[in-house]
Amino acid sequence: MRHSAGFTLLEVLVALVIVGTALGASLRAIGSLTQNSGDLRASMMATWSAENRLAQVRLAREWPALGQRSFDCAQGELQLVCEENVFATPNPFFRRVEVSVLEMQNTGSLQNTGRRIIKLAQVVPNVQ
Repeated sequence: MRHSAGFTLLEVLVALVIVGTALGASLRAIGSLTQNSGDLRASMMATWSAENRLAQVRLAREWPALGQRSFDCAQGELQLVCEENVFATPNPFFRRVEVSVLEMQNTGSLQNTGRRIIKLAQVVPNVQ
């Protein structure tokens, strides 16, 4: 009996299972990286929105009124909602301003916001 060179069917099937498993794991890793990239982009855009609002408060040189307000603060195609809270501090010459940035859901309503992406705060002096 002559010994032929090559692989048996069983060896080929085992190799295909190994390659298929490796490719499946690779696709899962790539999908995870893609998701993380989108989250990182949203976080960066939300940070810019919050920093923009806090810069506006600083540059206005006005004493911010106490309370809460919400407004649209979209960055490019990313629809965001900023919630600004102004609190009194123990020192009457300062106020604490917090800006939370939330992801807007598809409804487009400011009342129907999604998860909070970031929250920044600063203390504002009374310059008058």
